[in-house]
Amino acid sequence: MSITHAILGILSWKSVTGYDLKKIIQESPFMYWSANNNQIYKSLVQLLDEGFATCEVQHQESSPSKKIYTITEEGGAELKNWVISTPEPPDLKKSFLIQLAWADQLNTDELNALLTKYEEEVRTQILLQQEQKLRGPFSPGRTDREICLWDMIYDNLIDFYKREWEWIQKLRSELRVPIEKEENQMKVQVVERGTKKYVEYTSAETPLSTRQDALDLIARCFEHDTNLLVLHAEALSDDFFNLKTGLAGEMLQKFINYRVKAALIITNEQVVKGRFKELLAEANKGNDFRVFGSAGEAEAWLLSF
Repeated sequence: MSITHAILGILSWKSVTGYDLKKIIQESPFMYWSANNNQIYKSLVQLLDEGFATCEVQHQESSPSKKIYTITEEGGAELKNWVISTPEPPDLKKSFLIQLAWADQLNTDELNALLTKYEEEVRTQILLQQEQKLRGPFSPGRTDREICLWDMIYDNLIDFYKREWEWIQKLRSELRVPIEKEENQMKVQVVERGTKKYVEYTSAETPLSTRQDALDLIARCFEHDTNLLVLHAEALSDDFFNLKTGLAGEMLQKFINYRVKAALIITNEQVVKGRFKELLAEANKGNDFRVFGSAGEAEAWLLSF
């Protein structure tokens, strides 16, 4: 399976730009490529060279020209030939299994911690896929049969992660590694504004200090059917503001990976200094994570999505 066939499939649905292709692939839960620009445009050049696609340049007065890619009749035939070809067997690539293969060197507490981290990743994936399905799975939706096919793809993904969760519980039972009890349930506030809502986390007895805490926050968002999060600086440990620990980078990457839009409210400007200030300045250029001085500003930005 190559990315070129996935691109042909998208082009059979509609003509798009390279940027649109990247966005569609990134937002798809089953198109597993990184979808970087080099990968996409290299594939587009190949499709153009083989006559499977055409390119039209559209000039715009107030912005740069854009290239629109369209599938050709030959491209459609190539796509159909690939679709009816013999499917490849399921591709089993789970780095966790390799970790587990050498986990006998861990003591019980260390093994428990490893399993707990993996459980949280799997649980978050279950919630993510269920949340996407509830919102209406991404699908061209041209026919009832096509809608059904894409809907079943989401069911396949959800079932996979559910089976993985059940397997972890069986693994714990066989190894006699007890389930770690959650001592402090993360308490959040759900704020509703018309048809939109977001999760707000203001403070914590134990400040957020690990990537696991980021996953817990993401899980709370999905449980409340939203991908919008307001986070107050008071709920974060000092390690978050010290870039040497790497905590800020890890947490922000988790938010991006799971498509959670996060707004951080910082009222104490003394913590915004040095390299951390540079990180925030860079983050404020994007649409995944931004920092604000008040709750009103943070809410206005989140509700704009």
